[in-house]
Amino acid sequence: MHNDDYQFYLECLQSTMEKNKLWIHAYVLMTNHVHILASPETETSISKTLQSVGRRYVQYFNFTYKRTGTLWEGRYKATVIDSEQYLLTCMRYIELNPVRAGMVEQPGEYPWSSYAANAEGNDNKLIKSHEVYRRIGANEVERTLAYRQIFRSAIGKADLDALREATNKGWVLGSDRFREEIERLSGRRSVAKPRGRPKKVID
Repeated sequence: MHNDDYQFYLECLQSTMEKNKLWIHAYVLMTNHVHILASPETETSISKTLQSVGRRYVQYFNFTYKRTGTLWEGRYKATVIDSEQYLLTCMRYIELNPVRAGMVEQPGEYPWSSYAANAEGNDNKLIKSHEVYRRIGANEVERTLAYRQIFRSAIGKADLDALREATNKGWVLGSDRFREEIERLSGRRSVAKPRGRPKKVID
């Protein structure tokens, strides 16, 4: 992929996210996938935004590279997270993707993520800061400093595993109380069923 491809994807995202009321807090564009952390204001904010971006970007990509057909492998994967517990960890996980992939040594070296906005205060029209992020400092200087400090420690294996499993399987990421509330509101299970046969009840 070329820089123009990444830039056009971001332009597509910016042109539709406000219309569909999807507020983005962190993102990274990799060579074969995208990670986005966002707060949807409506039930259709995510689906409408990504459908619009996908449609425009596939048209652009096919025309540019003289190809036909689809570009994405299936539907996007999404999970609900407990912001109080996991928001900053998710932001760090997303913005460290290029480092884990061996593409750069430091997250600030990668131009196609939200790190420069969240950690250095660079202007980025895609980013709308979350309340949890705003609370880490009294002003922008304090917030960006505190955010950079977070990156000095590695994400624990338990959190990494939980993030990956929740994202890949669509499970809710948060405390038991948070998951129970999401189940109550959605009417759907938020985590996998326990393994093994169910216990028999004998009268």
